[in-house]
Amino acid sequence: MTHHRNRSRLLLSRRDVLTAFGIAGAAWLMEQAFVPRRAVAESVEPSCLILPQQTEGPYFVDERLHRSDIRSDPSTGQVTRGIPLRLTIRTMGISATGCRPLAGAVVDIWQCDAMGFYSDVRDPWFDTIGKKFLRGYQMTDARGEARFLTIYPGWYPGRTVHIHVKIRTAPIGRRSFDFTSQLYFDDALTDQVFSHPPYVSRGDRTTRNRQDWIFRQGGDRLMLDPTPTENGYAATFTFGLRLA
Repeated sequence: MTHHRNRSRLLLSRRDVLTAFGIAGAAWLMEQAFVPRRAVAESVEPSCLILPQQTEGPYFVDERLHRSDIRSDPSTGQVTRGIPLRLTIRTMGISATGCRPLAGAVVDIWQCDAMGFYSDVRDPWFDTIGKKFLRGYQMTDARGEARFLTIYPGWYPGRTVHIHVKIRTAPIGRRSFDFTSQLYFDDALTDQVFSHPPYVSRGDRTTRNRQDWIFRQGGDRLMLDPTPTENGYAATFTFGLRLA
């Protein structure tokens, strides 16, 4: 198979690690020399396919919301309207000896709602400061999996439909790793979804996959393949991370 290499990297700051792993992690770090290392993406085998990093974008907020169902706003309990999407993020660690599930990693996802709004940000088109819908993180289990219940995302001008993903590890040998990317959907499926409420009230979207400059930087390798469920969709995506 073709081996892909991606040289863009994000380093996890000391502040990010303290935030992500809490007081116990903070105490550990205060006693150790912190030397951040890069998480490099390259492909080894199908189950460990390494994929391109993509921009974090302007809407990441480290809310520290440890939850699987990210649809509601914790301050009000109101559930965001939209077609349910059960999303599993599988993380695999790649080393010289092979490919193994990466347990104990923090996986954040965040996205816009059906109307194209993100929570807890101020933008020229909306102000949702204080809201926390469609944000959250899970820790990967022994199989390297983090599971979320969200909705099929909407759209906003200039971007195709996408979900943001950030994967951060606890210190491994006094080092931590950070990987950020985005996940996309087939345009034909999106057209079908957007013909239903509440999406249909948003009108025709202005940007499809090939018109999105961020998608054109490797988005064809970051495509979800959702399968229908009783009331929505389910999808699994695997990221392989070479922690070196």
